[in-house]
Amino acid sequence: MKAISIGYHDIVDEGQRPPNDGSRHSGRYKLDVGHFRAHMESIWRSVDHTSVRVIDRARHWQGEVPVLLTFDDGALSSYTCVAGELEKRGWRGHFFVTTDWIGRPGFMDAQQIRELHARGHIIGSHTCSHPARMSKLSCAELLKEWTVSCTVLSDILGERVMTASVADGYYSRKVAQAAAVAGIQVLFTSEPAAKVSVVDGCLVLGRYSIQSHTPAGVSGSIAARNNWPRLCQAILWQAKKPVKALAGESYFTIRRFLLSRGLQSGTN
Repeated sequence: MKAISIGYHDIVDEGQRPPNDGSRHSGRYKLDVGHFRAHMESIWRSVDHTSVRVIDRARHWQGEVPVLLTFDDGALSSYTCVAGELEKRGWRGHFFVTTDWIGRPGFMDAQQIRELHARGHIIGSHTCSHPARMSKLSCAELLKEWTVSCTVLSDILGERVMTASVADGYYSRKVAQAAAVAGIQVLFTSEPAAKVSVVDGCLVLGRYSIQSHTPAGVSGSIAARNNWPRLCQAILWQAKKPVKALAGESYFTIRRFLLSRGLQSGTN
């Protein structure tokens, strides 16, 4: 079973200062509004429009590869910009909310989250606190991040939340196992892969990440299941794995240094 999942974050007006979300990648994944619209148009031109859909629990599909659009963090732009761009094309998206940030400047409040849900979009957890190196948390800490965030969102929506995405790209089997214990049935990672796996009954899907510098045509090409852009992300991801493991927290310092000189590209 396969799915093409494409991951976005915040959408900002050109020149707008991104909200201070406390994450280490703030800015790298911010697209300005015009650029985001170009990405959506590229996908629209590249695929059968009905192939863009949503999933909110473990399901099986055969003979087709759905395109799933996801948006992490719960930024206000999900409500003010993204949802409308999707809806005018007949699409719906997956919005993963960091619950500690609900109502902060630049992020959605409870009423806006409820409205997106009522309009047919999927609301899911992006943890409580958006922890760095999530895979290094203890089982108890992971369970708390998933359980509390899902409870907060379930209380807002009036129904159980069973979909989530991993914060900051640090996935491990332990992260998925904790998600499954918390009742999450669908978990999106940041690993660039189309293959879908199952961990303790939880469906685990990779995602192809879109950064601020990513050309709009890349989204359309990925959605159309072209191999080259997906292979490029996968190769870079695999190359970074040992570096992250060896460098630990120093990886973030090195990455910031490279970013300040415009030397790094790719995902996470």
